[in-house]
Amino acid sequence: QVQLVESGGGLVQAGGSLRLSCAASGRTFSTYAMGWFRRASGKEREFVAAMTWSGGAAYYADSVKGRFSISRDNDKATVYLQMNSLKPEDTAVYYCTMRSRYVSQLVVDYVYDYWGQGTQVTVSS
Repeated sequence: QVQLVESGGGLVQAGGSLRLSCAASGRTFSTYAMGWFRRASGKEREFVAAMTWSGGAAYYADSVKGRFSISRDNDKATVYLQMNSLKPEDTAVYYCTMRSRYVSQLVVDYVYDYWGQGTQVTVSS
């Protein structure tokens, strides 16, 4: 069993920055990858970024490339999402997620095993 807790969301103006954190606890030794999805009001949950735990390979949605950066701290069992140059269209609830075993595709939500409760990010214009 794994528990994920997100933090760091808030209200910022366009062009600002936030750093989201996701702390994992429980049976984290089996982690293959962790990532971030987001869901804007009235829309489907969409992929944002993901990172393999051991190899550190990172993947990003086209909409956030060059602005967001995912990173991890193995000792703290924590994954981060640094968000720069925020835009109003980034407004959403951001969810941390974890995949326990290898899978080739990380941009679809149904491959993930555990989810956090989400943290709200609101970007004003």
